[in-house]
Amino acid sequence: MRRTALLLTAAVLGVLPVAGCASDSPQAVVCDSLTAVQNSAQHVRETNVAENGLGQLRTNLVQLRADVQKLIADAQSQWAPQATAIRSSLEQVTSTVNAARTAPSTTTFDAVRQALAALDTSVKALGDAMRGTC
Repeated sequence: MRRTALLLTAAVLGVLPVAGCASDSPQAVVCDSLTAVQNSAQHVRETNVAENGLGQLRTNLVQLRADVQKLIADAQSQWAPQATAIRSSLEQVTSTVNAARTAPSTTTFDAVRQALAALDTSVKALGDAMRGTC
């Protein structure tokens, strides 16, 4: 599970590199939201499920979700298709983490892995669409 979280976060951090926006830039708010997503993704990556359990991973994913939702709101309709895909992927991750927490098994952990892979794909799509903005 930790490996999956590491892969997801590495993808998020790799796809959405931090680049500075001028504070007076119209995209500054979007860039700040992007940085917040990267920070939350790093927290997911650093979650040690063996030591802290799925509860800590879930907490970190909830923060990532909040930051991504802010990014989506800040990006407005410019990246609506990518935003919708990420929102859907985040809902699936939350659902599968809750299921794994309630009934830990190989099947539920596989579902979490698959949901994280879908989120990774969605985040990559947004990162590709945002290139050159920040």
